[in-house]
Amino acid sequence: MAGFGQRVPTFVDIAMVAHPSVALLVDLSEGEGLVYGTAGRHGRGSVIVGLLPGDLRASGRVGECLQIRLDPVAAAAVLGSSTEFCGTVESLRDVWGHDAERAEDRLRAAASWDERFAIAVEFLGRRMTDRRPSVDAEVAHTWRRTLTSRGRMRVDGLADEAGWSRKRLSARFRSQLGITPKRAARLVRFDHAAHLLAAGFAPASVASASGYVDQSHLHHEVKAFTGLTPTAVAAAPWLAIDDVAWPGSSPTNQRSTAALYGCGPERRVSEAGTERGGRGAGAR
Repeated sequence: MAGFGQRVPTFVDIAMVAHPSVALLVDLSEGEGLVYGTAGRHGRGSVIVGLLPGDLRASGRVGECLQIRLDPVAAAAVLGSSTEFCGTVESLRDVWGHDAERAEDRLRAAASWDERFAIAVEFLGRRMTDRRPSVDAEVAHTWRRTLTSRGRMRVDGLADEAGWSRKRLSARFRSQLGITPKRAARLVRFDHAAHLLAAGFAPASVASASGYVDQSHLHHEVKAFTGLTPTAVAAAPWLAIDDVAWPGSSPTNQRSTAALYGCGPERRVSEAGTERGGRGAGAR
């Protein structure tokens, strides 16, 4: 998880790009906060951003925001079902009801980001307690292997490891995580490539390192997920801060993160005066 604080109350307008996780964005602003828009729909306040959210933008004058990334398997336990959130943006209050309001109030009143991280971990852990696993072990294993292989393992190989037919794996995976194994692999591969582009590697090298056939294949996939060219993605602000906000999660960073809630907090202050605190949270 990561905390973002905008010290200068300037207007922001940020494109939020597909990521291999379900994200909880908890708006801790005292004022109007962020407005999220996708597919002609608009919402305000704390939201859940599912896998493949489409053309999503966040804009407004934000004060502080807590972002929690959950892999779809963890999200199924915390939120009830990952499937419901694939391709959508939902109000956190619509999903958690009064629990969302209570969590926001406690987080907003906390004296530090460290305290906020502890509150969030406690709250998420409580929601997972005594819940039966809602994702098959074979599906969870397939998701983990997709991540560790950076999306380069074929579905047939994943099915063999699971002991299922390809058809059964695809059906169970999609019914429980809301996305097919093949689409999940494309998303993970794109995320890896995007971070390499942001790290300054040439598109041709990124294409080869990420498992694309050639540079035109990379261009096609980046365009499909972002609407941008690889060159434009390399300069995107949402990637520029990722290594700071999420230490250890980038393919260009070799530090390890815990599987669920592990890492110790880190904090940075950018030249623009934005404070960020980070702790690993069930994402990658």
